[in-house]
Amino acid sequence: MNFGVYGFGSIGRLIARVALERGFSLVGVVDVDPSIVGRDAGEVLGLGEKLGVRVSSDVSSLRGSDVVFHATGSYLDRVYRQILDVVGMVSDVISTCETLAYPYYRYPVLARLLDEKARLRGVAILGTGINPGFLLDTLLITLSSSIPVVRSVRAVRSLDAAKRREPFRRKIGVGEKPEVVEAKLRSGELTGHVGYAESVLLVADASGINLTGIVEEQRPVVAESDIESHGVKVGKGYNMGIIGYGSGYVKDREVIRVEFKAYVGAPEYEEIVIEGPDKSVTWRSNGTPGDAGTAAVVVSLAEKIKAYGPGLLTMADLLPFRPFIKYDVDSPLRTPP
Repeated sequence: MNFGVYGFGSIGRLIARVALERGFSLVGVVDVDPSIVGRDAGEVLGLGEKLGVRVSSDVSSLRGSDVVFHATGSYLDRVYRQILDVVGMVSDVISTCETLAYPYYRYPVLARLLDEKARLRGVAILGTGINPGFLLDTLLITLSSSIPVVRSVRAVRSLDAAKRREPFRRKIGVGEKPEVVEAKLRSGELTGHVGYAESVLLVADASGINLTGIVEEQRPVVAESDIESHGVKVGKGYNMGIIGYGSGYVKDREVIRVEFKAYVGAPEYEEIVIEGPDKSVTWRSNGTPGDAGTAAVVVSLAEKIKAYGPGLLTMADLLPFRPFIKYDVDSPLRTPP
């Protein structure tokens, strides 16, 4: 399979390495960073050999790709034209853009237009990754499908920000004053985690329920004393990272909840709790490497995406599993087939 990479930062490079290891053939790489434009992709990847593909600022260099891995931004309105350019070259697109994981929530018009363009060209567009795209939604959907009747679901991901890339720590304001972080989160200067609502809506979509309310919140975590983890130091009173959540409601009942915790020294785990009418089921891990997980997920999907047909897809469209969620005791939200 021929592939291209649009966005050759740390995630794009990791995706490229995984794709090459799995036998994919690199056709083109696009980036705007002047320090790598013109250089051989193998050199940028540190492979010790040249691949004969130079990093370019021209999107047409991706032509001939069966699939293009897109990794440039979190918000669909900012990367929409990039995705359209790739679709115009008749290539499937798998993007790590978080809001593309369920674009109908924030960008319904852009989502409709992308679906229309993709169908006309006979290609697929999919937004996915480790989170959103897998841990707080796809995995939750899959595990919940083994329970005959589900009352509510909750997924938590917790990670030590000290173990993550410096750009990630900057994104969550590690080391800044809490009041500054709060102001930057409100203004959008800091994004924190993007995708709470998208994960909630993927679960709701797969479950066939119509949510009547969605709430997203995140806030800084203040160090109560000096702390150090893996060489990252945060002084007392300063921000260690963020915690946040997204909740999906039917009337006044919280049915779906996802939580994300990323701060210096945080325990590393994922936990999914499925509440049934008689008992709850809990699944817990010892932590998933986020960047490697993102690369593994998107490359695995590239090998199968043609089987799902053209159009704008979500992970809920790809899954055969459908949890049955009853939001109250007396009546289900849908009638079983």
